[in-house]
Amino acid sequence: MSKIKEAFKNGKAFIPFITGGDPDLETTKKLIIEMQNAGADIIEVGIPFSDPIAEGQVIQKADLRSLEAGCTTDKLMDALIEIKDRIHIPLVFMTYINVIYKYGKKKFMDRCNECGICGIIVPDCPYEEKNELLSNCRKYDVDLISLIAPTSDDRIQMIAREAMGYIYVVSSLGVTGIRSNITTDIGAIVKRIREVTDTPVAVGFGIATPEQAEKMAGLSDGAIVGSAIVKIVEQYGKDAAGPVKKYVEEMVAAVRKA
Repeated sequence: MSKIKEAFKNGKAFIPFITGGDPDLETTKKLIIEMQNAGADIIEVGIPFSDPIAEGQVIQKADLRSLEAGCTTDKLMDALIEIKDRIHIPLVFMTYINVIYKYGKKKFMDRCNECGICGIIVPDCPYEEKNELLSNCRKYDVDLISLIAPTSDDRIQMIAREAMGYIYVVSSLGVTGIRSNITTDIGAIVKRIREVTDTPVAVGFGIATPEQAEKMAGLSDGAIVGSAIVKIVEQYGKDAAGPVKKYVEEMVAAVRKA
């Protein structure tokens, strides 16, 4: 069993997301440690990218802040190595295919091993093209995490059968961002997934409140929250670790109730 799958074995999982290097790498390290201390089960770390096509304005602005502060893929990885011995939960990179190609697929996976990354999410790498990364992911024991969207339809079970780590179910159409209502029939999507695999299912995109997190975790195996946390980082900057920890504690408690 992968380290990522193990994170779900004791119940519902809460998975926060932050943009690496926003507002700086020292804050990123503090945020990861404090989110772990707050009870996060897995943490997604976004590699800043100049053209993040899956992201809404909140995370786009975080990417720009990070890049303007001088963050690079190498510097982010070096920062994660510095705290590796203090982190006991899985870390996952959210990135784009161009970043991996530019870096070099084998070198990227090797560095993932060095800095404690257990999985990668690549929103612009569709199922049909995942073999471009799959062999290297398997060689370096890095889970390639699949996304399933409301529009995946007849591809849902095809994607789910071969999923690794956990399945990221996209709750809403469009890009990331806080939503007041999530109208997608998540239960129906999860039911179709569970007909073909026991890989855990976590729901993301649009979740911001404890009530939403509890509801989505109740329909699946966990909840993923990004934009709401990144907004706290935007508000508090280098002092964000405390407020983010408090928010994550509230969300963890909500997910555990599901």
